[in-house]
Amino acid sequence: MNWWDDVMHRAVAEVILAGALTGLIGVQVVVRRLSFFTLALTHATFPGVVAASIIGVNLLLGGVVTGAVVALGVAALTRRRGQDAAAATGVLVSGGFALGAALVATQSGFSRDLSSFLVGSILTVSAGDLVSTAGVLAVVAIVLLVCARPLLYAGFDPVGARAAGIAAGGWDVVLLLTIQLVVVAVVPAVGTILALSLIVAPAAAARLWSDRLPVMTALAVLFAVGSGLAGLFASSRWNLAAGASISLAATAVLAMSWGLQRLTATVSAARAVPA
Repeated sequence: MNWWDDVMHRAVAEVILAGALTGLIGVQVVVRRLSFFTLALTHATFPGVVAASIIGVNLLLGGVVTGAVVALGVAALTRRRGQDAAAATGVLVSGGFALGAALVATQSGFSRDLSSFLVGSILTVSAGDLVSTAGVLAVVAIVLLVCARPLLYAGFDPVGARAAGIAAGGWDVVLLLTIQLVVVAVVPAVGTILALSLIVAPAAAARLWSDRLPVMTALAVLFAVGSGLAGLFASSRWNLAAGASISLAATAVLAMSWGLQRLTATVSAARAVPA
């Protein structure tokens, strides 16, 4: 039997690819405090998936298109004087999901395919899904590597970036579109609703252990892949929903990292007190 014909083999490969992908972009999301924006993107992806299903085109293509529109819209709104970025993003969170629900209501029933895009269906991923995730991983890795300097300047010193001739606004858009691409790519693994946990939780846990970007990135990838594998094991062992198990595993990694950091700080403080 071909290796790709085994359901669990494909699922393991998908969680490894998705974990590496979310770990890479998650550091950028956490360091630049874009978690709420990423939440908006996960919700904005859903109506695109539903619309694509209705008109009969590729579902992931629909998610990419709607997410890109939202990313560009948020980027444009937040650059207007007096515009509250959180307010604009919050409206998109509720509006995007409401639009998806409205589109679903036009169908005779809520199809199984569409529901799988809400919470993921990693045990049904195809070889094509794996190729897509691997392709997105390669693109994201190249973007973050080649564009590391302008992205760093644009994110942490926009004034200095403009003085150095770097278009901070343009690079912000590049990052937002990259985040959207990642969100869509991990839909088969954890769905549009649970994608945020796999993107943010491992990176937030990594930040507790190091302030150096390369170390944070390596730890985030390790934590994300580990969360995916642990969640997949729990799903197969106790017959749990795979997407939810992966999300809970990522949350547990963050909780344990926080607990260990607190314990380490308490022990260090106790040793520093003179007898």
